[in-house]
Amino acid sequence: MGHLHQAGMQVTPDANQADVVIVNTCSFIDSSKEESISHILEAHAQRGLKKTRKDQKLIVAGCMSQRFSKELPSDLPEVDAFIGLDQITQVAPIIDGLYGNKPKVTSLDNKAPQGHATKEGPVSFVTPRSTYIPDYNTPRFRLTPKHTAYIKIAEGCNHPCTFCIIPQIRGRHRSRTVESVVAEAKQLVNDGVKEINLISQDTTFFGMDTWEERPNPRTPVDSSRGTALTTLLRELNAIEGDFWIRLLYTHPAHWSDELIKTIAECPKVARYIDIPLQHISDRMLTIMQRETSGDYIRDLIKRIRKGIPGIAVRTTFIVGFPGELEADVDELAAFITETEFERLGVFRYSQEDGTRAAKMKDQVNAREKDRRYRRLMSLQKEIASKVSERSIGKILKVLVEETGVARAEADAPDIDGRVYVSPSLPVGSFTNVTITGSKDYDLLALPKGEKPKSYKVAKVAQ
Repeated sequence: MGHLHQAGMQVTPDANQADVVIVNTCSFIDSSKEESISHILEAHAQRGLKKTRKDQKLIVAGCMSQRFSKELPSDLPEVDAFIGLDQITQVAPIIDGLYGNKPKVTSLDNKAPQGHATKEGPVSFVTPRSTYIPDYNTPRFRLTPKHTAYIKIAEGCNHPCTFCIIPQIRGRHRSRTVESVVAEAKQLVNDGVKEINLISQDTTFFGMDTWEERPNPRTPVDSSRGTALTTLLRELNAIEGDFWIRLLYTHPAHWSDELIKTIAECPKVARYIDIPLQHISDRMLTIMQRETSGDYIRDLIKRIRKGIPGIAVRTTFIVGFPGELEADVDELAAFITETEFERLGVFRYSQEDGTRAAKMKDQVNAREKDRRYRRLMSLQKEIASKVSERSIGKILKVLVEETGVARAEADAPDIDGRVYVSPSLPVGSFTNVTITGSKDYDLLALPKGEKPKSYKVAKVAQ
């Protein structure tokens, strides 16, 4: 969208007014592919019903285009063009070309986009291997609220997880420089952003792909593990202003004591970490090729909680993976009960073509996956209620998300709980509130210093 605006094109949320409809797709699991295809067909159907927009073009972008670049042009002849992950900078000249105009070259390499027509009609611009990565000067048009933003610090993934298709779609891990990320963060903070969410496929691998470029090439790999991320966090923490830095999508294999120490010593880094563990059974972790063990994970969580007082740990697990036994699920349930994660999600395993796990024997049927999912989520709901109740009576700093709704440090945008606050608090501002009640994943609050008649009444009033 940033590149479209830079080229002088107007973006509209109303497809009826658009000359071009772009459907940006996901291809991580079956449900995301189904949703993407549904939107594509809906956009095509709506185009057919319009009398004033018969020449409207339909472009499919994103991960599904990249993953199925050979199959989609013939499977979806309704589409005018497919673009992948490396055509972000070329979207404007591609649109010009679809209308028969001479493309105005606006891509970073100053080359006109090259597409190839198929027998069925659509033009595909998708290149085989993705190498693109954003930079601090990449034009942006943010869709998030003014007070919160995401910064992608790296792209791609080097991990061999047997269930995951991302490395094949996104390519090898490639980090931005610390200077690039800090420059973008300063721009966002100056623009009024109160929360910066650091994201990539593996944020804890940030900078490790360039360790060979260090001044002393004889330095062992392990001595440099995580140093780029700790440097980044400390430099972000030094930026003037009142804002949170939130660390998402960290791989457990790359955590270090130095990273734990850095988070503890940086007050602007939110006391919240997202660390997908996927399982606790050694047998399952081995089959998944997660590069961790049950004992390692247990010790890591203890070290994180000890080193960062008040930390909220979010994780995700997969159930129904090929070969998973009831004993593995029992061990996972016991681990969840014992650890009491502040935030937790569960995925039903999705059998993805192109992954090693898709070819494994002992695939678990959908009904059994669902049973295991419900068992763990029911368990976590009870834990979440206990965790929430522990906050009653405490004073928390919250960021007001919308009228009457806020988030605390322990709540990432969209995926975690809410703090219900007074409607009079200004949206996009920090404020301190007293927690007066809770319900499952959410909290109830009053402005600091204002007390309810009793906590019991506050609970009933929710």
